[in-house]
Amino acid sequence: MKKRRCAGTVAKLACMTAAAAVYGAGISLFLDPNDLAPGGVTGISVILNRLTGLETGTLYLLLNLPILMLGVWKLGWRIMGKTAFAIAFTSFFANRMADLGPATEDPLLAAVAGSVLMAAGIGIIFRAGATTGGTDIIVKLIRRRFPWLKTGFLFQCMDMAVVAVSGLVFRDLGTALYALIAVLIGGRALDYMLYGGDEAKLIYVITERPEAIGRRLLMEGGFGVTYLRGSGGFTGEEKQVILCVVRRTQGPLMEEIVKAEDPSAFMIVTSAGEIYGEGYKDFFAEKL
Repeated sequence: MKKRRCAGTVAKLACMTAAAAVYGAGISLFLDPNDLAPGGVTGISVILNRLTGLETGTLYLLLNLPILMLGVWKLGWRIMGKTAFAIAFTSFFANRMADLGPATEDPLLAAVAGSVLMAAGIGIIFRAGATTGGTDIIVKLIRRRFPWLKTGFLFQCMDMAVVAVSGLVFRDLGTALYALIAVLIGGRALDYMLYGGDEAKLIYVITERPEAIGRRLLMEGGFGVTYLRGSGGFTGEEKQVILCVVRRTQGPLMEEIVKAEDPSAFMIVTSAGEIYGEGYKDFFAEKL
């Protein structure tokens, strides 16, 4: 059992290292050399590179350090350890690949290719149970304090602010618009990679700790939780089944909570194309 766990950890770290290389390639081969600041800490690093002359990968690491320490304080080292690993290797690969020069000088091609590579790297890192740091951590902490704010809205606000600043620093509206294209394509690519084309997820959780999981889902994620009565077909034992509908971007957080509270829980995740009710679609609204 211990050997299997170690092998799984090594495999995850290897995937994260490869993902960091893909992420670094998106930055250093496409976005950075074409003055494209794609939002978040990565975009800020590109802007500061022009103002200070420090390597973009180094700036990415330095900017993430205080955010990482804040994350450790608020979320715990267990959650942030793999994130620190991903940040360090992303910084390393971004610096090393910068020596190769731009893969293309066409800003549109750079925006598309760079954003897709970044989304691929982030997606793999997310699946390994980590994040790329930066605004991911900030958004999670903001939503803990203000759970009614939507994750997508917070990311968009931060990304748009960075894109606007990049237009001022580079004094080029065209460059800012290409950066905006990179942000929009990257967001869609990441959504599709992580969650497919579905609108939301319908999740059933069969667990021995329904109250603990339900409490965390309500407090940390702001998810609506419904308890269903069930019984084991073999044992006849009465059980509570958690029913929860979450948006695509919230799926990883719910899975993280369930895994932390009960690693042996039985979780069924299905696609929910249309959801009507509070927080989703209005029954009487006109379909678009």
